[in-house]
Amino acid sequence: MVVADLHAHTTVSDGTFTLESLVATARDAGLEAAAVTDHDRIHPELNAPVVDRDGLTVVRGIELRVELAGGDRVDLLGYGVGDDDALRAECERLQADRIDRGRRIIERVESRLGVDLGIEAREGLGRPHVARAIDASDADYDYEGAFAHLIGNDGPCYVPRDVTPIDRGVDLLRGACAVVGLAHPFRYHDPAAALDLCVEHDLDAVERFYPYAESVTDDPGRVESLAAEHDLLLTGGTDAHGEELGVAGLDAERWAAVVERLPEARS
Repeated sequence: MVVADLHAHTTVSDGTFTLESLVATARDAGLEAAAVTDHDRIHPELNAPVVDRDGLTVVRGIELRVELAGGDRVDLLGYGVGDDDALRAECERLQADRIDRGRRIIERVESRLGVDLGIEAREGLGRPHVARAIDASDADYDYEGAFAHLIGNDGPCYVPRDVTPIDRGVDLLRGACAVVGLAHPFRYHDPAAALDLCVEHDLDAVERFYPYAESVTDDPGRVESLAAEHDLLLTGGTDAHGEELGVAGLDAERWAAVVERLPEARS
């Protein structure tokens, strides 16, 4: 039984949850805890690394994309984010890049399709926002088609964004967070190399439980073996961008192991 969903996004990045609706949804799902892990942002309405909201433990987290030496990119999850000036400064730098990138993508899409998407570049803007706007416009593309034909990594309207080098990212998260882990290892084109990063960079955790982790090419057993061998916490969550929680996450025993590494919740 899932009691803790440790991967969720809000309107602060590319999710549709507000903090209030996330808390309400988590409580309705019977969860004890949820983590807010917005992309490259620390949620401004959470005033401590761990807080109690209406009986729900809410972990202040972050999902930080980092770049490897060869150019590949992976996502790191930080849990129990403290008030750290260096990480906040990096988030501000990344958000400035997101604003510029978002403006350029919107301009390319509108010029190519001859439509007004009705959105503006802002902090937290991601391609899902643009895809939703394309879907809602008069263009002949739905959300999936927008990624497949326009704004995906090989699409004509794609614009790359600046991300943090992995050594810098790990240092920043380690200085600010109680727990640092690798997100969704089977999302990457080389899962084995991604998993090796847990050892190479002495991470605390690896995400084991998430909704899209059980394809025929995935090997969750490898994640569990790696965690056992190197004393890594197993984490997990829905990776919610919509308004559903508890699809994946931690049972009571695994959540208790994470709690041991986190600061006490503040009201």
